[in-house]
Amino acid sequence: MTEKALRLGTRRSKLAMAQSGHVAEAVSRVTGRPVELVEITTHGDVSREHLTQIGGTGVFVAALREALLRGEVDFAVHSLKDLPTYPAEGLTLAAIPDREDPRDALVAAGGAKLADLPDGARVGTGSPRRQAQLNAYARANGRRLETVPIRGNVDTRIGFVESGDLDAVVLAAAGLNRLGRADEVTDFLSVDTVLPAPGQGALAVECSADSAELIAALSQLDDPLTRAAVTAERSLLAALEAGCSAPVGALADLLGDGQIVKEMRLRGVVGTTDGSRTVQMSTTGPVPETHEQAMALGRELAAEMLARGAAGLMGERAQ
Repeated sequence: MTEKALRLGTRRSKLAMAQSGHVAEAVSRVTGRPVELVEITTHGDVSREHLTQIGGTGVFVAALREALLRGEVDFAVHSLKDLPTYPAEGLTLAAIPDREDPRDALVAAGGAKLADLPDGARVGTGSPRRQAQLNAYARANGRRLETVPIRGNVDTRIGFVESGDLDAVVLAAAGLNRLGRADEVTDFLSVDTVLPAPGQGALAVECSADSAELIAALSQLDDPLTRAAVTAERSLLAALEAGCSAPVGALADLLGDGQIVKEMRLRGVVGTTDGSRTVQMSTTGPVPETHEQAMALGRELAAEMLARGAAGLMGERAQ
């Protein structure tokens, strides 16, 4: 007799379905059970307001978590950067799989790279973090960019460029890769120019904290180094008391020789959305072996950034 299918809760967007489909295949491999996708509409999917207006943090997550707590699905897949930094009572992050490319990507008319965009180019993004860093880049190079707030799925956003309404849009490279659309990218933005959102490129697999057997199965998908990196990034975000729609970028990467990983470097940036003021700093330490060590790395850098005035640059503070 075939075992009962596991129910995976997912948002309805093409990207969410693609991400969840990859996870479903992996879960089926490790459990030997079929996995069915259960489509759930979130507030962030139906609202046409900009993320900063509807709260940002958790707008793509709450409905999935409610379905988990009601027992309507067995586990859920989120883009980790959408998750609030505080834990959800009754739920646990059973797995954070190996991370995709964390960088941001430019899709521009005529195949242009960021350095090729004309002065005054209109660049679409719904992210204050991207606005702040793109404008800071333009100022540093004696240029001007007009960042235009946009919403919508990947097709909608790229459509603004194809129609000529915008010169370029900025999207997460991971999403384009997962959709098989990396060939549309005209420039992968260096993290030295634009630091990604904390947790960008990583997925979170969440389930009930009471499901010990399921937690054990899902944990086989966990990548410890990815978990350590994103935990440090999200700890920085939490210590800055900022929501996921705040202009905060963070990236933890591994340093070493060849296959030997020796240290973890955490970089963080906060800036005003017009790019006029930024605080960008980094710290390096041993690769965290525990959750608390990763958290401490993030808190350490946040304290240094706050001492440099980071709090005054964030227009979006956590409520």
